[in-house]
Amino acid sequence: MKVNIQKIIESKSPKLAKYIPKFAIKYLRKIIHEDEVNSYLNEFKSLSSIDFARATLKRMNISYTSDGLDKIDPEGRYIFASNHPFGGLDGMMIADIIESKFGDAKLIVNDILMNLTPLTDIFVPINKHGKQSSENTQNYNSTFNSNVPIITFPAGLCSRRIDGEVTDSEWKPSFIKKAIQSQRDIVPVYFEGKLSNFFYNLCTIRSKCGVKANIEMLYLVDEMFKQSGGSFTIKIGEPISWKELQNGESHRKWAEKIKKRASLLK
Repeated sequence: MKVNIQKIIESKSPKLAKYIPKFAIKYLRKIIHEDEVNSYLNEFKSLSSIDFARATLKRMNISYTSDGLDKIDPEGRYIFASNHPFGGLDGMMIADIIESKFGDAKLIVNDILMNLTPLTDIFVPINKHGKQSSENTQNYNSTFNSNVPIITFPAGLCSRRIDGEVTDSEWKPSFIKKAIQSQRDIVPVYFEGKLSNFFYNLCTIRSKCGVKANIEMLYLVDEMFKQSGGSFTIKIGEPISWKELQNGESHRKWAEKIKKRASLLK
């Protein structure tokens, strides 16, 4: 059970893997903390997914609390829609908080994260760069049709600096459609937090240069370890009924409104 960046690249893009020089692979292994991540995977390999997340956060000396979760009916069926400042830590923290109240939780993630085997039991993978497999599609739909609380980051990417402010990009409206289809209420969630100036500056430079590839994503693990020792509060808002989502407004408009409601929790 270990992360091997070269094998991950080969599995996602065999053609690209052939042209990446060894020094680049070595650099990638450094910035994704391959050895450190693998030490976590080895040390906590016997734990369940949610306990693995908790043990990881504890080892990183990260503390976190929630505000507002006590107002949420534990018998309800929800989609928790959150901003995405960290690109990883926020998912583990929310999963722990939600699981502690509901006894279970599922997190919608990029399928590349399925390489983190100890966490796969709480992951519901989607392929953001290609066609969905029939297995993933079936798992995705069955999860929404279940009673398990679902956590999603509608922006699809972690927050960026936009017009001088660290914020999510546009929230994709697919979670609105799924909420209506599965008759789940939506709970807005807000995390206060940000990554390094290096990360945001790299994103800005990449965008200005017209580079479409999300190269700053390579630094998310490094950014995660920079949060060690941090203390965070997860703000939980009032549920929005799936019935209200059918008032005639577009799904995109609703996604925008719920994003604003989440940001007002700060």
